[in-house]
Amino acid sequence: MSKRTGYVVGGVAVGLVLLWVLPLWAALLIIVGVPVGGYLALDKSQRARLKRVTRKEIGR
Repeated sequence: MSKRTGYVVGGVAVGLVLLWVLPLWAALLIIVGVPVGGYLALDKSQRARLKRVTRKEIGR
């Protein structure tokens, strides 16, 4: 299993645990809010660069 696959499996597992432990609205708020918060934490040039690259290039 590659490193990236391990991260994906871990993220899915955490998401499922959150859905099981927390109410649906709270789990969805965390699952959606963390990536959105990370994107908003980028500065203007980083956001522009992120929009230019393809999905396969993200994380290299």
